[in-house]
Amino acid sequence: MIRLDSIGKQNGKQIVFIEASATLLKGEKVGLVGPNGAGKTTLFRLITGEEAPDEGQVSVDRGITIGYFSQDVGEMAGQTVLAAVMDGAGPVSTIAAELRELEAAMVDPDRAHEMDAIIERYGEVQGRFEELDGYSLEGRAAEVLAGLGFSQEMIDGDVGKLSGGWKMRVALARILLMRPDVMLLDEPSNHLDIESLIWLEAFLKNFDGALMMTSHDRAFMNRIVNKVIEIDAGTLTSYSGDYEFYAQQRALADKQQQAQFERQQAMLAKEIAFIERFKARASHAAQVQSRVKKLDKIERVEPPRRRQTVAFEFQPAPRSGEDVVSLKNVHKSYGARRIYDGLDFHVRRRERWAVMGVNGAGKSTLLKLVTGATEPDGGSVALGGSVKMAYFAQHAMEVLDGERTVFQALEDAFPQAAQGSLRSLAGCFGFSGDDVEKRCRVLSGGEKARLVMAKMLYDPPNFLVLDEPTNHLDIATKEMLIAALANYEGTMLFVSHDRHFLAALSNRVLELTPDGIHQYGGGYTEYVARTGQEAPGLRN
Repeated sequence: MIRLDSIGKQNGKQIVFIEASATLLKGEKVGLVGPNGAGKTTLFRLITGEEAPDEGQVSVDRGITIGYFSQDVGEMAGQTVLAAVMDGAGPVSTIAAELRELEAAMVDPDRAHEMDAIIERYGEVQGRFEELDGYSLEGRAAEVLAGLGFSQEMIDGDVGKLSGGWKMRVALARILLMRPDVMLLDEPSNHLDIESLIWLEAFLKNFDGALMMTSHDRAFMNRIVNKVIEIDAGTLTSYSGDYEFYAQQRALADKQQQAQFERQQAMLAKEIAFIERFKARASHAAQVQSRVKKLDKIERVEPPRRRQTVAFEFQPAPRSGEDVVSLKNVHKSYGARRIYDGLDFHVRRRERWAVMGVNGAGKSTLLKLVTGATEPDGGSVALGGSVKMAYFAQHAMEVLDGERTVFQALEDAFPQAAQGSLRSLAGCFGFSGDDVEKRCRVLSGGEKARLVMAKMLYDPPNFLVLDEPTNHLDIATKEMLIAALANYEGTMLFVSHDRHFLAALSNRVLELTPDGIHQYGGGYTEYVARTGQEAPGLRN
C-alpha cells in the first residue's frame, strides 16, 4: 500500500533520514518508535505528501485513502460536536453535503428548468452515499464519540467550548469515523482516560485497514501492533511482532553489538601493542607491516548507540508516622453536583493507593482534599505526624516562570544546593548539555512535567500525591519514573490512566463508582483479576 524507498530528508542542519526504507501493507498495524526528535512526525508528513523527501521516493497505491490524526487539531467552533465529527469524516461527508445541496435545489422554484439534471445527479450521489454506508453515519458518529468518553450533552454542545484535550478527541473521532484505508495516528492515547483507551484499543484491533501509530502508552501499543518500525540515527528498521518483542530484540541486538565491539577492541589493542613493541626492529619489519595493513582493512564495529535514558534514585525520605492521612465523614459538592457524601478513607505508611473512577467521579477532587488544595464542605481531613508531602498536579506545570531557565528554576527551588548537584539532577531528568539553559516558556509538555518532577523529588517527601504524572512523558522517561518509584520507601496516592504504571506501583485500589466507593487490598493487577474489568467504567 505504502512504500518508502531510500528516503533522504534534512531539516535545516539536522539529518532526519539517510537512505531509509520501509513498507506498510494492508492489515498491518505498525508501531512507530524512536527518541523524541527522531523524525516520527516527519515520516507521517512524508506519507501524506505534506512534505517531500530530498532523495528517494514515497509511493502510495492509487485510490488509497489516508486519515492522519496529529496533535495540531486547528480551530473548531460554531458547530455541534456531532456535526464537526461528521463533517470531517472524509469522502462520505463531502457526498452528504452535496446531497443536502441537491435536496435544496429540488424544492427551489428558480431551478425548475434544471430539474431533470438535478434528479439524475441526485440518484448518482445517493447511490455513492449508500455504498459508503452514509445513512448510518450519524449513528456511527455518536457511537465513536460515546466510546471516546463524550456525554450526550457534550455531543449536542458547541465544539468551540471544549478544552484542548476534548478537541483532540473530536479530531480523533473524525479519523475513526472516516474509516480510511490507512490510518496514521500520532499519539492517539494522549488526553484519553483509561475507559476511552480500552475502547480505542478494541476499535483499532478490529480495524481492517492498515495502521501506523506512535504512542507513549506501552500497554496500549503492545496490545495493538503486530510490527514495529524504529527510527534511529536516520535509518528505519522493521521488527515483526508486538512492542514487547521489539524491546527484547532491541536489547538483544545491543548486547550482541556490545560484545562484538569489546572483542574487536581487545583484538585491536593486542595488534597495536605488537606493532608498538616491534616497529623499531628490522627483524620484525615484515610482520609489523603486515599487521598495519591488516588493521587498515578491518571494518570497525561501532558500540551500540546509548539511548538517552534517565536514571533517578531517591535519597532516603524521613520516616512518617503510621497514619499518613485520614478523611472522616467528608462531604464535597460543586454547585448541585455532589461528589462525596460522608467519605471515610485512611492511608497508612508505605501504602500505594491507585484511585480509579470515570471522568467526574471525583479522583482529582480527592487528591485536592488530601493536599489541602480544596476544603471539604463537611467532615475532616487530617495529616498524620511527621508527614512531608509533595503534590504533582496538572496545573503545577502552568505556574513555572516562563522567563527562568531550567537550571534557574532548580536553583530557585534549592538555593543551598551545589551547582554540580543540580546539574546532575537536571541530567537525571533528561536535561543535558545546553538543555538546562532553555527557558521554561519554550519547554514541551513532557519537558515541563520532567522539570516539575525533578523539583518535587530532589528533597524527598515521604508522601507523594500524583495526579496523572505520566501525561506527556515518553516511554523511556516513564520507565525511569517507575523504576525510581518502585524503590521509593514512602507512601503514595495517585491517579493514572497508564496501566503499566498502575500495575507496577499500586498495592491498594480505591474505586469510585456511582454505586459507592470500594477499597481493594492488593494492587491494580489483583483488582483486574477480582473485578474482571480493567477500569470501573467498563462494568456491565
